[in-house]
Amino acid sequence: MAQATRALLFDMDGTMVDSMPAHARSWEVFTRRHNIAMPIEEVLRKTTGRTGVECIRVLMGDDVPDDEAVALINEKEALYRDFFGEDFREVPGFTEFARRAAQRRLRLAVATAGDRNNIGFVLRRLMLATPPDAIVGGDEGIAGKPAPDLFLEAARRVTSIPAECIVFEDAPFGIEAARRAGMRAVAICTTHDPDELAGPHVIAQVRDYEELMNSNFLESLHA
Repeated sequence: MAQATRALLFDMDGTMVDSMPAHARSWEVFTRRHNIAMPIEEVLRKTTGRTGVECIRVLMGDDVPDDEAVALINEKEALYRDFFGEDFREVPGFTEFARRAAQRRLRLAVATAGDRNNIGFVLRRLMLATPPDAIVGGDEGIAGKPAPDLFLEAARRVTSIPAECIVFEDAPFGIEAARRAGMRAVAICTTHDPDELAGPHVIAQVRDYEELMNSNFLESLHA
């Protein structure tokens, strides 16, 4: 018998909201301002899914002190919120998908490397019908992806074991984190091709939640 699904764990950027262009734009300004000579595509590949402090150390060296790293990532994320605030949009169908999932008594959690400022910024604008049952952020001292820690903590907070959880992710580090956590995953292909988000634990690959709802995904779960 297939394992019952009790919880859905969502990455945020690129998964709940179509924010990666704004992140790319903010990294472009930040790296130019701080004389970091790295193409934006490489910046995104190396940082997406990592916590803010981890991102700064990947780009500027492991010896950046904690307080300086926090100040630097706060600078970058303020740029991101300015840019995304001008053109905020969800991944199509997300809020309706979350509403239907909550109606089915599935537990919903956000597990993101983003900090509390970015999380609040997104949730205030999404105005979900039901708030998440748990939120795990990247400024809580938890290792970022591809480590499984964010997802494992989210599962703990919604009192579910990994086998009962499905992760929703748009990035390779996140898909790998789900695998390491022992969780199934759905690839939301907003920022990467399906072949970059593949694995034996990936049970669906879709463009957005409208496609997922059209496939009767929720109805197919053993909830």
